[in-house]
Amino acid sequence: MKEIQPNVWMFEKEGSMCVPAIAIASDQLLSLMQKDNTLTQLKNVATLPNIVKHSIVMPDGHQGYGFPIGGVAAFPYDDGIISPGGIGFDINCGVRLIKTSLKRDEVTPKLPRLLDSLFKNVPSGLGSKARVKFSKSEIKELLSEGAPYVIKKGYGWEEDLNFMESNGSLPGDPSYVSDRAISRGAPQAGSLGAGNHFLEVQHVEKVYSDVAKSFGLEEGQVVVMIHTGSRGLGHQVCSDYLRDMERQNPDIVKSLPDRELIYAKLHTDLADHYMKAMYAAANFAFANRQMITHWVRQSFESVFGSSAESLGMSILYDVAHNIAKTEYHDVDGVKKRLIVHRKGATRSFPAGHDDIPNVYRSVGQPVLIPGSMGTASYVLVGSSKAMSLTFGSTAHGSGRVLSRHAVIKSRSKGTSVNSAGIRLKNELENKGILVRSASMRTLLEESPEAYKDIDEVVRVSHEVGIGNLVARLRPMGVVKG
Repeated sequence: MKEIQPNVWMFEKEGSMCVPAIAIASDQLLSLMQKDNTLTQLKNVATLPNIVKHSIVMPDGHQGYGFPIGGVAAFPYDDGIISPGGIGFDINCGVRLIKTSLKRDEVTPKLPRLLDSLFKNVPSGLGSKARVKFSKSEIKELLSEGAPYVIKKGYGWEEDLNFMESNGSLPGDPSYVSDRAISRGAPQAGSLGAGNHFLEVQHVEKVYSDVAKSFGLEEGQVVVMIHTGSRGLGHQVCSDYLRDMERQNPDIVKSLPDRELIYAKLHTDLADHYMKAMYAAANFAFANRQMITHWVRQSFESVFGSSAESLGMSILYDVAHNIAKTEYHDVDGVKKRLIVHRKGATRSFPAGHDDIPNVYRSVGQPVLIPGSMGTASYVLVGSSKAMSLTFGSTAHGSGRVLSRHAVIKSRSKGTSVNSAGIRLKNELENKGILVRSASMRTLLEESPEAYKDIDEVVRVSHEVGIGNLVARLRPMGVVKG
């Protein structure tokens, strides 16, 4: 491994690797990657057939299923592959940022009431069930259409679609989603879930760039961040197709350095069916975040006595973290159609790109990078450097360093999980961050020390140039599952 430029490390092609492997990390972040199998998984991805240029791991990278979380890899559309391990179980886990015209000082006195309303209106927690019951036929329409379907049902504004990656809809086909996946997803549409998913009221603490004006951000402004995905439906889709790929391709399994890298060749029935099911799950996630957006707006309306429109509650942007998409990229000076896998990585397209909303096209795509509970989150903007180095990708968050079991064990020494959770809640509130949580266990699992330093992750992304700093957001109140 050698440092080919500051904070960019390369493993030369060796053994069964088809291409080099690149880790984007400072010394501090690289040392954390060396404590688990992140770098081994990075090199394993480089062995996949017809992989283009190099495999990549982002600054927040850590060990995942097959691919590292934070992994990016691209394959030719004509003769490439698709690997569920390169997308992840929580398909289209992503982040949405909602702006408001409110200032921090206006919100702080009403924050407890606002959090109570958000906690009541947005279902959260392990196995949480949605407020709305969709029939099986309605869920299939939702899986086909995504966010546009629930907007037609009254959950949001038509213009919201202009501020979502892929306009909140991908070409999904529910006929390739199993009944088991649909039965898991039907009760969960419009719910936050548990784990690292959250709903946060934040304020813009610092602006770094004039791009903030184009994004409609200024210091002191209150915003709301939603982080959730496709819930049990996406998990089941991934599980179903991993099993099918292993069963139908035993020779491929034997050829891999890790069976978790199992794939299907593009343009086979199996690959086509998985793509359509994966996009259906992605549509579920877009619709999920849209329904939550509607209830967030209702909470603000009830607490502040004004309409969401008059409160300026438009969407800044919505980005996917776990997805594979067909895109065009320059490869050795030639524009090629690729299937780009992003697993725990955010799209980071530069100014002028056709896939950016018109209102942002002159400056670049908004990039949303959530922090861990109690730490800052960031808004960045996409860059041309990301296009040349990382297939238009950057980090997606802090990146875990302690397992859920490890952090609970550390936090609850000599006391109960419930008592340790209450102590953590008090710690956060002493820092001015109010918390509402369905479970003290989940709260403990998401303790800030379980994650990497978000400031370091973002610093590296900015200095390498794969996402440029726009604004830092500080949490005021957190709703957890």
